[in-house]
Parts: sequence; structure tokens; C-alpha cells
Amino acid sequence: MKLDPALLEIIACPDCHATLEVTGEELVCTGCGLAYPVRDDIPVLLVDEARKPA
Repeated sequence: MKLDPALLEIIACPDCHATLEVTGEELVCTGCGLAYPVRDDIPVLLVDEARKPA
């Protein structure tokens, strides 16, 4: 997965507005724990598409 570091600095979790970390092939929220998929190097920041924390 190739995401521009500048992009990672400005995007936030759409649910709780916390920062996101790259974890494998997902972006995981440091606040609420939702994991957002990345498809074709494009983050899909839709709460309905996010995987809930275990």
C-alpha cells in the first residue's frame, strides 16, 4: 500500500476525528479503533465500510 505521508497528516477518522495509523492494508483509528479499508491505494473513509474493533 502506497499512501502519501502528507495525506496521512491531514485525514482523520470520520466518526470520532482522531488520527489514523497504517496497519497492514487498513487505516486504523487511534481513538475509536475503527479500521478503514484501502482499495487501490485509496483510503475508503466511510463508517459503513469500516471494520469494528474486536
